[in-house]
Amino acid sequence: MSSTTDKLKGAANEAIGNVKQGVGKATDNDKLQAEGKAQELKGDAQRTMGDAKDGVKDVADAAKKKL
Repeated sequence: MSSTTDKLKGAANEAIGNVKQGVGKATDNDKLQAEGKAQELKGDAQRTMGDAKDGVKDVADAAKKKL
């Protein structure tokens, strides 16, 4: 998966997770709140993976320029 795809999927999961948490809180549904938090954390991890891939690519590009 590309870094952009990871970042987009991560942002979507974070947004959906936040909505689930809000709905769970509004309806006093602990299970939905927990699912939302888990999805938000998954999204955060996906975005972090996308950022890491960008970092690796930047380092590789810089190394190529030095050669």
